[in-house]
Amino acid sequence: MMILNFYYFFPVISVMMGLWVFVAKRKHLLNTLLSLEYIMLSIFWVMCVHVSILGYESYFMLFFLTLAACEGALGLALLVSIVRSHGNDCFNKFSVLQC
Repeated sequence: MMILNFYYFFPVISVMMGLWVFVAKRKHLLNTLLSLEYIMLSIFWVMCVHVSILGYESYFMLFFLTLAACEGALGLALLVSIVRSHGNDCFNKFSVLQC
């Protein structure tokens, strides 16, 4: 039982750290996107541990990883678009009325 708690402890702590960075450090869009990717990878780690302990098939994990990669590509495309239109990725420089 101690091993089971050890396998779940680090992935859950990493999800919490990713959420803390997402909430606390919102000055740049790149930091926000990196924290979202970290949260997705941490959730993937939790799912891998859970599926490997229970002995299920890993098809859903591959689907989840595909969606996480698509989310990362979309975020990077938005970051490039914002940097080209506004010159930087600082949130305090954006105006809702201009967009």
